[in-house]
Amino acid sequence: MLLTGKIIFHLSKNFIFASNIHEDLSMSHEIKEEDNFKYLEVGLQDGEVLLLLHGLFGALSNFEGIIQHFQKTHKVVVPLLPIFELPIREVSVSGLVEHVSAFVEFKKFDKVHVLGNSLGGHITLLYVLANPEKIESVILTGSSGLFESAMGSTFPKRGDYEYIRTKTQATFYDPTVATKELIDEVFDIVNDRNKAIRIVATAKSAVRHNLGDKLHQIKAPTLLIWGREDTVTPAFVGEKFNELIESSKLIFVEQCGHAPMMERPKIFNDHLETFLNELKD
Repeated sequence: MLLTGKIIFHLSKNFIFASNIHEDLSMSHEIKEEDNFKYLEVGLQDGEVLLLLHGLFGALSNFEGIIQHFQKTHKVVVPLLPIFELPIREVSVSGLVEHVSAFVEFKKFDKVHVLGNSLGGHITLLYVLANPEKIESVILTGSSGLFESAMGSTFPKRGDYEYIRTKTQATFYDPTVATKELIDEVFDIVNDRNKAIRIVATAKSAVRHNLGDKLHQIKAPTLLIWGREDTVTPAFVGEKFNELIESSKLIFVEQCGHAPMMERPKIFNDHLETFLNELKD
């Protein structure tokens, strides 16, 4: 049975991706711009590529812990997905997958370890299904593609700060992870009509791409790292991914919500490091 949600707007699962690049991250790493691609690339020049795909709003800061840890052992690359830059007719999950495919070809990467969180996980899965020959391994955390908890059937009322605060905090097990700065940034984006339209268009497109009948095609080694208290893509979603992807391993992170790499970065990195090391054996 396919898991699906009656979702028109996925904002509830993507609040954590509304923050812009934190100053400390942008100052320490150069954001490159080439051939209509914007991306971060750090680490070992000849290292295996660890490709990180962010969620709906997009923020390098969500991957800061991964970047800092794995730049010592890998080439860590984060393409900035052009959710707010694509022509409106191209705003869709498919359009973002095409962007990732074009980026990997532009960079001439032979194979990649690809990691995605939330909508980034959905894009990861579609990319893997379309390009199996490019994949070393797959890492998913709080991924959409099977089921997502809906915010509701309409866009939230503009100017409702308390609603935004509550929804932002609900993304995490520990609500204090949702700082005032993060809540303010989410609030500003929600009240930007142009961005809101693109968010809704992308979210509707994601609903149409339920992958329950395709996941058996994934043969690459796959690691699933799930927050035990994730209320957006709950624990049973991780279990269903584990059931449908034959080559997958599921690890639950206790006292953790929708973004383990943010809320429990050391635990997340330890599990990911073990997984990547085992692939070399």
